[in-house]
Amino acid sequence: MAVAAYESFLIKNVSTISSLESTLRSVTWFLPGRFKDAELASEALSTLLNVMSMYHDTLLAKVVQSNPRYRPLIPPSLHSRFTRAWSVKSDVYKWAARSLELIRFTELVVEMGLRRKVSNQSRWRGILLLEVIKAVLRLLMIRITRKPLLSPPIPEREFDPTSVPQVPPSNASSPTLAPSSPSVSPSATPDHLKNNHAPLPHPLISPPPTRSNTAVEDYLLPKALTTDSVKPSLTLVRSMSSPQEWAAEIIYILRPLVYAGLLFSKNHKSKALSTALALELVSRSLRRSPPSSAQLERAEYARRDRDMLWYLLRDSIWKTYTRPKLDAVADRTMHTPLIGLFGALLKDWIPLIDEYYYCTSASLNSCGLV
Repeated sequence: MAVAAYESFLIKNVSTISSLESTLRSVTWFLPGRFKDAELASEALSTLLNVMSMYHDTLLAKVVQSNPRYRPLIPPSLHSRFTRAWSVKSDVYKWAARSLELIRFTELVVEMGLRRKVSNQSRWRGILLLEVIKAVLRLLMIRITRKPLLSPPIPEREFDPTSVPQVPPSNASSPTLAPSSPSVSPSATPDHLKNNHAPLPHPLISPPPTRSNTAVEDYLLPKALTTDSVKPSLTLVRSMSSPQEWAAEIIYILRPLVYAGLLFSKNHKSKALSTALALELVSRSLRRSPPSSAQLERAEYARRDRDMLWYLLRDSIWKTYTRPKLDAVADRTMHTPLIGLFGALLKDWIPLIDEYYYCTSASLNSCGLV
């Protein structure tokens, strides 16, 4: 009953709640360094916002899909089509993907709590346990789909919250259900037709309109259908067929677990960065080269290539190269008007990279740095 009441409240005030989420998310950027345990408060607030946003997105997606009159202004992205199709087809995939996202949202605040309450060795045991769970979930998902894993594995919100259709009062107790019958009242006049009384120009007086082939092409090209536009959602990414393709994906999935395990080991800690980087390059060399028409797979591989920049914030590269340069930038800009705000913010975030594994551990954003 309480859940139904909250869902009804969310749908009626979705625009206000969305604005509040955005505002609180911005506040978390400025909390670290402001008071004792400020980074824990900031990350706890960020975690709560991310978890609630995931729940809100799930609820709003149900409301939108259950309303037959809702027509999105922009068609869903290829990523949303693919991940939503697999979530509908397989309950195991759906809950594995949601669990993986929930761990991603909470892993840093869990590490912060462990760092304050238990020994350093116990903290690393907790980190290794999280990495094992994440690896198992990802391996389970590629076993179900037999396709490369996308990130994030669940669909993202792609519609304006203010455009969510309101549920009639008769269904207020269960807002996720569609109305029993569509309304028979005449629809209101669309906004673009309310002011259409302007006289048309006389064809004999007005000059002929100029035609531009470039303008026509610019208008038509974004609306042209591609091969992915007409493909079934489940086949937007080609299945892995060869042992080499499977090896590339499994190596990519196990890479964070191997990195964390080597950091936990006293004897092999110095080899952690080079081993993880080597696994990254091996996975990249083994993976297939998708054709230009495979937009979704190419976008995923491009994201993985960009995420290699995170190695600049890890281990010896961070200590000997990146941190001294960031410290110099922060010191140089701290006393400059306006720009000094960026320098102070940078100074507050640098210690988090030193102290917490999950700030830069994997390609997934856990520390709010992107």
